[in-house]
Amino acid sequence: MPVSISHLRRWFAGAAILVCVIIAGTYFYARHRVQNALKQVPGRIGIEIQQSAQGFTISKSDQGRTLFKLQASKAVQFKQGGHAELHDVTITLYGRDSSRFDQVYGKEFDYDQQSGNVTSKGEVAIDLEANPQGILNPDQATPKELKNPIHLRTTDLVFNKNTGDAWTAAAVEFSVPQASGSALGAKYAASQSVLTLQSQVKIVVNGAPPSTILARQATIEKIPRQIVLREPRAESPGQNAQADELVLSLFEDNTLDQAVARGHVLLVDAGRKAASAITRASADKLDVFMKPKKGIQTAVLSGDVRIKSEGAQTAEASAGRAVLTFAAHNSLSKIHAEQQVRLVQHQHSAASGRESLAASNSSSSGEHGGAQDTEITAPAMDLFVVEGRRLTRADTVGPPQIELRPAGNTPGQKTLVTADKFTARFNSLGQLASVHGEAHARVVTRGPTNDPDRISTSDAIDASFRPGTGIDALVQQGHFTYTSGTQQAFADRARYTPADQILTLSGQPRIVDAGMSTTGRSVRLNRATGEGFADGDVKTTYSDMKAQPDGALLASSDPVHVTAQSMAARGNPATVTYTGNARLWQNANVIEAPSIQFQKNERNVVAASRGDKKVSTVLIATDKGGKSMPVTVTANRLTYLDSERRVHFEGGVTMHGSDMTITSNRMDVFLQKPVVDSANPRNRPEAPAPKPTVGAPSVPQTEISSTKLEKIVASGSVLITEPNRRATGEQLTYTAVDDRFVLTGGPPSIFDAEHGKITGVSLTLFRRDGRVVVEGDSSSPAVTQTRVVR
Repeated sequence: MPVSISHLRRWFAGAAILVCVIIAGTYFYARHRVQNALKQVPGRIGIEIQQSAQGFTISKSDQGRTLFKLQASKAVQFKQGGHAELHDVTITLYGRDSSRFDQVYGKEFDYDQQSGNVTSKGEVAIDLEANPQGILNPDQATPKELKNPIHLRTTDLVFNKNTGDAWTAAAVEFSVPQASGSALGAKYAASQSVLTLQSQVKIVVNGAPPSTILARQATIEKIPRQIVLREPRAESPGQNAQADELVLSLFEDNTLDQAVARGHVLLVDAGRKAASAITRASADKLDVFMKPKKGIQTAVLSGDVRIKSEGAQTAEASAGRAVLTFAAHNSLSKIHAEQQVRLVQHQHSAASGRESLAASNSSSSGEHGGAQDTEITAPAMDLFVVEGRRLTRADTVGPPQIELRPAGNTPGQKTLVTADKFTARFNSLGQLASVHGEAHARVVTRGPTNDPDRISTSDAIDASFRPGTGIDALVQQGHFTYTSGTQQAFADRARYTPADQILTLSGQPRIVDAGMSTTGRSVRLNRATGEGFADGDVKTTYSDMKAQPDGALLASSDPVHVTAQSMAARGNPATVTYTGNARLWQNANVIEAPSIQFQKNERNVVAASRGDKKVSTVLIATDKGGKSMPVTVTANRLTYLDSERRVHFEGGVTMHGSDMTITSNRMDVFLQKPVVDSANPRNRPEAPAPKPTVGAPSVPQTEISSTKLEKIVASGSVLITEPNRRATGEQLTYTAVDDRFVLTGGPPSIFDAEHGKITGVSLTLFRRDGRVVVEGDSSSPAVTQTRVVR
């Protein structure tokens, strides 16, 4: 679910330690068998000693089966004090069903008839050997093969024939092919059938590397058949484990059935390298279940299960219960965690930029620009392991959730990711690589302020992780939707990168915000700032326009449409820039340019040229007969303020109509106030906003008449061209009401084929009747130059 989640493999780090503990249990039980055998001796010593050719033999039978046999090369009875001395003693115990072949060896024993104590003088050796075929064979049958008996050694061993108890304060040593061990002091209580290793219990398990098990005390019980370790600790290079108590339950053949650790169970894996992460696992209880003669079957951690890994990245995990399943050779294969599973991967708060899990660098939106922690929660989770140590996959069970939050619990936004199920994949190092969510995927981002939640939904979701940094990207597919306040987005697919908060939409993407609808081949949205970007066949419709009685070019309540190759929407109120063959229109009013900037609330437009491609717009003027006609104006730059009803052109301005062309360096076109058709229901206050449309309308709306020219003011190299005449000047003022042109500066001049060239201080041209009024002054009189045809 970064949680370096890779460190989940430490869930089973204690498994190797646990194997050592299990082996240790077998050795403790071996000591129990020894003491169980030796407890038979005290009662047997009281039997009458008979001398034979082979020495001295003591035996006892029950129902035709020999229980034990004691052999000594020599026995000396001392009348004074009632003591007996036995030499070169061998005691063989067969058990009531002849299923054992346990032997005790010692050079000398002292028997005190008064106290009933039998005390060894010097070292005592004990071999424990099972003989399951003894039941089927004749009495006292020796096993066909001795299979690695358990060896024990001690001194000063005391037996009491009256109580059946045995004890020693001396050191006890034992060994098997897999391990060896020791303890200080041992006592066997016959009435409870309990053998106690009293202190300083130590077991060294052979292997690479070797491991050691220490315990304050150990007891071996016959009924139930179990071994109990008090305050056990297991240690090996880089690993250790401890608990308040460890109970080892045994099968009838003395092999391990179950191991249970209780109270403050702690497993620690520090690794064998200096730079290795330290992983700690704790629980109230640990149960280990064995397969007969095949090793571990399952291990169960229960009660406040917690795992913490500390290193380059800190990870935590918790659950009420975790079941570990093992394959052959005690190799961990699966972990089933349940009861509110929680996995947390911590990032270093100093991380930043694209290498972090930052959701945004926007302080205005209250979002944290540093790294983010990742938390995965679910009612239950299945984790699959390969090679016994490396996590390969994890499946959630029940409704899961992924939470991204600022590292170190610093204030900032939080992102919640949910779905019906998550499947996590891990890389070759056991680090989380990806998470796939199926059905009802949902991403909710909440800021520390009262800003609205940012919510996205889809059919499926995929999260990719970058090792050491966390989530790299979230991809949502199938019926994707996004909502943040008034802003909405729709697409077939969306890719979200937390580092820069960019949401990239593809597959019929569309953004809708406050009556603005935009489509394109690819759409990007900054979830932190609300900025939107679109590329490829961009189409935008502004549909909630209200009629502006004091406006002009964009005064209608009809939709405003824009097409372009790309779009960028920034700021609040939004200023949108369209580039690449941009075209903006409302009804018959059209602006075309390489770049168009539109401010919807004020209905302002700024258009700019690029290279040899100029700004172009279509306006309505009147011809000589007073009829309306379209005129096209091109320039390097256009600025329009709807509130002023003024279009300002700069750089190579050309106005071209059907019967006239005007060029200048600059031009201001003032538009008439449009006539509102009050009968049209679209202009009533209660009328609903029109539905969003994209593309040019097939039939222009007419509730506000097409915008007409009211006045033109041009300056800088003004040139007016008509079919039969041409006029020049530095300043032009045109008024549409009387279709009058006034030229000044230059000085102004007019030329036609009939009258020649006329110059003056001011030239006034009336187009409707063709009159020209020339004004001069004393310093610049009017001049007429007429060409005479000869």
